[in-house]
Amino acid sequence: MSEPTPELKITINAWTMVNQPSAENKWSLEEQLDQVKQAGFDAFSCGPDAPGLKAALTERGLRYGGAFDADAVDQFESRIKAILAIDNGPINCQLADHDTPVEHATELTIALMEEAERQNAEVHLEVHRDTCTETPEKTYAIAEGYKKAKGVYPRINYDFSHPAIVKHLGANNYIERLFENIPSFQQSTLWHMRPFNGHHCQIPITDGNGNFSPEYEDIRPFIRQAFIYWLSGPRPNNELWVVPELGPKGGYGLSCFPNIWDDAVVLGKDIQKIWNETLAEVSK
Repeated sequence: MSEPTPELKITINAWTMVNQPSAENKWSLEEQLDQVKQAGFDAFSCGPDAPGLKAALTERGLRYGGAFDADAVDQFESRIKAILAIDNGPINCQLADHDTPVEHATELTIALMEEAERQNAEVHLEVHRDTCTETPEKTYAIAEGYKKAKGVYPRINYDFSHPAIVKHLGANNYIERLFENIPSFQQSTLWHMRPFNGHHCQIPITDGNGNFSPEYEDIRPFIRQAFIYWLSGPRPNNELWVVPELGPKGGYGLSCFPNIWDDAVVLGKDIQKIWNETLAEVSK
């Protein structure tokens, strides 16, 4: 009997839709979810507090992956519980602060994952600036400290755009320099894929005229290699949730970028295309 085909879930983060379609005429939650559904995507990610969120997702057949930040053990239980009351997709956690010592961050991560296990939740520690995973060195130290204590790596959501700019990378060594711990990446079920280069945490996907930007062309081989690595690993749940993680203008997006939502739609569809091609290749 052949193995089940691995599935990709394209997930849109709510902050990508901030001030869409304009600051003066912003979409409501329901309108945002309508756009996600119409674009052909699978899921939506945000905090659990939006009124009517669960009903609106259910009505449109969309999955949900929650997110929260925390800096103390006593915050974990209630925040995970609130998300699971909506759906049990992969959960993202931004943990502690940039100056949290590695030893304490490791203790927090152990407590976080133990609480996640108690609630049968797939909580991921996100690689992100101004958190305990601000640098690659801290991230890997936490991962190794956790593995020493628990025998396995914690679930980590690798937003590689953050270490890429810390390491000031060139397009010719994204893969070599960023995949320092392939087994850790392989056991995750959540990946924030914000296109980046070694100088900018977010780059435009298109040139505004329907063509890929040269900077995005540079990152496409990295996306493909990430899928090759994940598909060659244990494939937890046989399912990977990938977020076309574009931030709004006035934040990660610069004023000269094309429309962020339009670019996110292009990115999400291209991520699906790369996944389909890669899956076909590794299945031969």
